[in-house]
Amino acid sequence: MLCHAGPVSVTWRHLPASAREIAGAATDAVEAAKNQDTEAYEAAAGRLATAERSGLVLGAVVRLLLEATHPDGLDSDDVRQVLQRCVRAAAPWRPDVDPHVVLVLLAGALGVYDPGEDDSPPDPAALARHAPLLVADLLAVTGRPVDGYLSAAFAEIERTERHD
Repeated sequence: MLCHAGPVSVTWRHLPASAREIAGAATDAVEAAKNQDTEAYEAAAGRLATAERSGLVLGAVVRLLLEATHPDGLDSDDVRQVLQRCVRAAAPWRPDVDPHVVLVLLAGALGVYDPGEDDSPPDPAALARHAPLLVADLLAVTGRPVDGYLSAAFAEIERTERHD
């Protein structure tokens, strides 16, 4: 499903409290990343780190954003460019940004990450601290708000779970 983050029939605001918490924390973290607000970012990323299933939601958002920014698909050069752009944009205000974690997020969103092959897989807290950086970077390319992508991600997750 390709998301254009325009009007989406399903919004995340009607979802259960746990899903709304993920959406709110993700929105806050992405806004803090855009504003390079370290304090607000830490608070929102901390909420994401403790929210069960936030990785699933953020992974879906990243995948939708990758589809929107690379409608003809991604090759290794595209992945490298996204990785480098994200890390370079975050490094001045987030000196702890880890390119390996961003790469794991990209690979996971694309469905090609195998944690069994990774000698040092990132912990969920590290993923939660890095995912909004990647989302903010990809959103900067689209020029669209995160709400549409969150709505599409929740709808996709709900559809998948209903069919499983």
